[in-house]
Amino acid sequence: MKISASILAAKMTALSTILPTFKKENIDYIHMDVMDGNFVPQISFGEAITKEVGELTDIPLDVHLMVAKPEDHVQKYLELKPYCVTFHIETTHFAVRLAEEIRKAGCKVGVSLNPATPPEAISTILPYLDLVLLMTVDPGFYGQSFIKTGFEKIEKVRKMTSPYGIELEVDGGVNESNIRELEKLGVDLCVVGSGLFKTGNPNEQGKKLKDLAKG
Repeated sequence: MKISASILAAKMTALSTILPTFKKENIDYIHMDVMDGNFVPQISFGEAITKEVGELTDIPLDVHLMVAKPEDHVQKYLELKPYCVTFHIETTHFAVRLAEEIRKAGCKVGVSLNPATPPEAISTILPYLDLVLLMTVDPGFYGQSFIKTGFEKIEKVRKMTSPYGIELEVDGGVNESNIRELEKLGVDLCVVGSGLFKTGNPNEQGKKLKDLAKG
């Protein structure tokens, strides 16, 4: 199990102190939730903060674009050379072209689905993807609980993506109580926010979550 630390749960003013202490064996990626106040109701940060975060750590960035018309924004993030750039299938009519643009820049391509979006929405673009990010909470609202139908949807998407070697990522309500079950269902990567930062020591908690996932 890999852990992607969602910095929305951290104190933004303390990131320059927190991020340099992260250890790669405990935290695999830094999850950047880019929110535009349009596709989701909240506004978080853009490419300037994302760039600064990247300069504070050598842990790769996991960029999640929760924005309308991601094709108008993606180039700014590709220039930062993140591990992966993920856009929402609900936000664009040009998913294939956008996926090809991201891959051409040398980044992994991720597509995200909201809880109410059926897995079939991505069935025709699977050959163009490296990662699928399933939202197990409604995006844009921090600190929600894992949605009740999340496990069933994860199982269905895992079956769809396995033939393509696509990574499966889950975001929302991940914590000590459910990470083992997520591992059993074939989840490769978990985005963790409050379940990581609200415990006092993100490094120790990252290790604990990985150990729990192993069983």
